[in-house]
Amino acid sequence: MMAKLPGLGPRSARRAVLHMIKKRALLMTPLSDVLQTVAATARECLNCGNVGTSDTCDICDSPKRANGEICVVEDVADLWAMERAAVFKGRYHVLGGTLSALDAIGPDELRIPKLMDRVSSEGITEVILALNATIDGQTTAHYIAGELEKRAITVTSLAQGVPIGGELDYLDDGTITAALKARKAM
Repeated sequence: MMAKLPGLGPRSARRAVLHMIKKRALLMTPLSDVLQTVAATARECLNCGNVGTSDTCDICDSPKRANGEICVVEDVADLWAMERAAVFKGRYHVLGGTLSALDAIGPDELRIPKLMDRVSSEGITEVILALNATIDGQTTAHYIAGELEKRAITVTSLAQGVPIGGELDYLDDGTITAALKARKAM
């Protein structure tokens, strides 16, 4: 069962299980209790798709976050990464994936219709597309931008390029290309 978790292969899972068995009282019992609590209380926010313990998450409930900005991300892990950076002070919208013709994932399989409803009902003035720089991520971003083009909404995306501390020799061609195209005056 542990090997089915992301990032754990069969050998890593086996090592983790053996370690937990050795430290049963210290690790297994508390882990079991926490997992039961999470299973009983965790739910998806009905508004944005974040994970919390109530029908609406703390971010959606916060009046300080109602600033007219909404950041669109693929999944909850991306939302949590943005929150960890502590620079965005608006609200989020979790799509639940990206458009993919090969996997038969269209706009209705994602939370795109809900995003359009939120843009209309919440007085949104800017939508920030924080989607991964993959083919499917960019396709999804272009689709959403096209849908929002019909409204008086500013649509922006995260800058892409050379990370702080990055060395050109270690970057892939796509990153270097994006960085060169997004260059700015000094």
